[in-house]
Amino acid sequence: MKHEQRPTLMVVIVNYRTGKLVVDCLASLEGEVAAYPGTRVVVVDNDSRDGSADIVEAAIQARGWSSWATLMRSPVNGGFAAGNNFAIRAALADPAAPDLFWLLNPDTRVHPGALGTFLEFFEANPTVGIAGNLLLYGNEMPWPFAFRFPSILSELERGASFGPLTKLLRDHCVAKVMGTAPEQVDSVSGASMVVRRATLYATGLMDEGYFLYYEETDFCRKALQQGWSCWYLPSAVVMHIAGQSTGLTDNQASRIPRYWFDSRRRYFIVNHGKGYAIIADIAWLAGHMWWRLLRRLRSRKDTVVPFLLRDFIARSALFNDAQAQPVRA
Repeated sequence: MKHEQRPTLMVVIVNYRTGKLVVDCLASLEGEVAAYPGTRVVVVDNDSRDGSADIVEAAIQARGWSSWATLMRSPVNGGFAAGNNFAIRAALADPAAPDLFWLLNPDTRVHPGALGTFLEFFEANPTVGIAGNLLLYGNEMPWPFAFRFPSILSELERGASFGPLTKLLRDHCVAKVMGTAPEQVDSVSGASMVVRRATLYATGLMDEGYFLYYEETDFCRKALQQGWSCWYLPSAVVMHIAGQSTGLTDNQASRIPRYWFDSRRRYFIVNHGKGYAIIADIAWLAGHMWWRLLRRLRSRKDTVVPFLLRDFIARSALFNDAQAQPVRA
């Protein structure tokens, strides 16, 4: 059934060497787009140079999706924020710019009804600027989390990963287990996040100083400062094959890339100042050293990811600044 007179929406998918995943994501959107005429999908290729952009472009033509899906080629791989901004900036320059932008990871599959849930919620709640949804693992098991803004106490808990301390600081843990009703939260996962156009005008585009990670957290914080709330909608469901678009998965303890540490440091310095960022780093280090001590006292094998402590210290606010500058709409 087609629906009329709803807010207009553009889906933005950033591809970096995930062509086949993007095609599967587009296929999951086909029925959603048919139900809501006028919905557009833009795939931004972040200079993949592996032929994946050609795979996506060929699929759009071969499957008859060209009436609603297009491919844009970015000349550089500037990261998640830059890739999304590449499409959003062009859309905002159009007098017929959409009311909403749905940022989707390429390794997602949209369940039926998710688009309609977002459109109805934003239409009924004009002060909502951002919304996320229930994510499922690749095996269809729920991943029912939204997030609190990171803080010094959250870094202490994250570094320690110690049951009693986690329980004591449960109201400060970044990850928040969600229920079955819509709820206002600090931030949601950037794997599937809808943003109101008016919110972008108020906050500016996502900060391209973040290559990957923390950009959505930073954006949600800036939106809240401008009076735009963020919500978690469990009735909208999207499967997320986590790590396929970033290279980080839960299947093995691989070394954390430099850009994760840089993004974390940038978030704290930009939003709280360097002094706060240094204290947050010290809190994490204190918690982490406590965790290591407990593991040794209990004669448990150290399962920490490779070079974690060394990389954390080297990339901390003790020795580095925020780098780069925010991007305005």
